[in-house]
Amino acid sequence: MNILVTGAAGFIGSFVAARLLADGHTVTGIDDLNSYYQTSLKQARLDRLTPNPNFQFQRLAVNDRAGMADLFAGPRFDRVIHLAAQAGVRYSIEHPEAYVDSNVVGFLTILEGCRAQETPHLVYASTSSVYGANTVQPFSPRHDVDHPVSLYAATKRANELMAHTYSHVFGLPTTGLRFFTVYGPWGRPDMAAFLFTRAILAGEPINVYNGGKMRRDFTYVEDVAEAVVRVMDVIPEPDPTWRSDLPDPSRSSAPFRIFNVGNSQPVELDRFIGVLEGLLDRTAIRNDLPMQAGDVLETSADTSELEAAINYRPTTDLETGLANFVTWYRDYYGE
Repeated sequence: MNILVTGAAGFIGSFVAARLLADGHTVTGIDDLNSYYQTSLKQARLDRLTPNPNFQFQRLAVNDRAGMADLFAGPRFDRVIHLAAQAGVRYSIEHPEAYVDSNVVGFLTILEGCRAQETPHLVYASTSSVYGANTVQPFSPRHDVDHPVSLYAATKRANELMAHTYSHVFGLPTTGLRFFTVYGPWGRPDMAAFLFTRAILAGEPINVYNGGKMRRDFTYVEDVAEAVVRVMDVIPEPDPTWRSDLPDPSRSSAPFRIFNVGNSQPVELDRFIGVLEGLLDRTAIRNDLPMQAGDVLETSADTSELEAAINYRPTTDLETGLANFVTWYRDYYGE
């Protein structure tokens, strides 16, 4: 198939694109290569993809309305996998404009392009952050998610609502995937595995919030890519059992679905740090800090609906995933 992957130079996007190419698909990748973190890492991810003749790359921001309109005026995409976004919970507190520009305006250009092309299926990234103030564990796609605690989460929830509107009004099949704390080789420098590894090797303190007593459903990046690739061929259809008097937010009378993508095995941050210390053979210097605004105490994914739909659930355990990350980090940075 001919597939568009936005955010192709990003962490998850580069793995999804690589998997699609390995399966023999033609992939058009776009990314704006912005400076949220080092562009050299983004370029290095792209360098893994560009030797494949079935990969074409265009530097393009998803909120560039004219550029995106031109892209969708070209050959029709059989699938659109939208992974480009301004990520990060804490960054959204200080830079809210970046999130609206990329995550809201950018998603609108995707929806409009898919509507114009009558794309058979749009798969897009959401986040576990949408669960916000909800404390019922594990998080289910059927839960209420209307109390976000960060602007990042609010923009991603907005994406889900916008997708439903286009599914309802235009019949565009859309599937949202709520990713749970993705980690692994080639990961983002603003996330825990990268931040902690860099600091521990440099003998610098790591910031540990809430005494390390937070739990996260860490999900390995290759497991996430597998789920994305499988989901793209499960095109949602209107659910004839959906009830408007008892609405299930994960599905609809329109061709619309939402799934969790998580490991379903939440890990306490203290254990995460301990595994890294063992792999690095170093003891972390801890700088203990209180909970930050926008953070939540725990994330845990109910992935039963995803498993039923694609016959797959993430399986990589934390020790294996972090070992792979550390091996990559030391090789990439020569440490």
